[in-house]
Amino acid sequence: MGKNRVRANVGTMMEEFIKAALAEDVGRGDLYALVEPSVSASARIITKSDGVIAGVEYINVLAKLEDFEISWNLHDGEEFLKGDVLANISGTSHVILKIERTLLNMLLHASSIATLTRKYVDIIRPYGTKLLDTRKTRPQLRVFEKYATRCGGAVNHRMGLDDSLMLKDTHLKTIENLKEYIKKARKKIPFTTKIEVEAETFHIAKEAFASGADIVMCDNMTPDEIVEVVKYRDDNFSHVLLEASGNISLETIESYAKTGVDAISSGSLIHQANWIDLSMKID
Repeated sequence: MGKNRVRANVGTMMEEFIKAALAEDVGRGDLYALVEPSVSASARIITKSDGVIAGVEYINVLAKLEDFEISWNLHDGEEFLKGDVLANISGTSHVILKIERTLLNMLLHASSIATLTRKYVDIIRPYGTKLLDTRKTRPQLRVFEKYATRCGGAVNHRMGLDDSLMLKDTHLKTIENLKEYIKKARKKIPFTTKIEVEAETFHIAKEAFASGADIVMCDNMTPDEIVEVVKYRDDNFSHVLLEASGNISLETIESYAKTGVDAISSGSLIHQANWIDLSMKID
């Protein structure tokens, strides 16, 4: 019953998101539809660059809402090459031309994030390190953008402040005794909730370990500094997870994966993703 309720809530959120996106584009109505009656039509979504597809789940909901048929040649998370046909669409001319831009925008946005994410994942895969996204998402697009990183192979970090208790440098400025704070927090937060502490130095990391953190984030440390933290963790607090974060790019991520951390988080998966090139062609 619980799983069914969750699925229903997710479905409702997706429908509301898609309806809002379509309403933004259609406004008071598509003027094209005022001129001539609708006729049967078909179209193809064609790639103009290489990439990883994401957005299929959302566009399938759009198809149900707007009553058109779409047949996919790829699933979310699969790679495509320039010139591939991602999907075939059939319906009426009024509907297909009304949803064209909304459909392409969702597919482009999600696939662009998934494509960049996959590049990061491919680099660190040999080291067994997880790639995490962050909360650096566009307002009102967090669920959609984090879905896109999953399609690219990343693992979602927390969705919001209610997901886990993360104590960043700004929080630590307000906490006099970290060990006592975590002790009190354990009595108030849900039993299954993890506590993560951000550490900008080896000294802060040691304090976080000793205070009972479940996860320690090595923030803006160099790979050499993180190696020191990893060794200390392995020797003294092997149950604690380690995350690296802070200005990590495609050029530097391998050096962080080599340190032995469990995960690497990067906001650039989303905010540095450049749009790939897709188009819709009417047959």
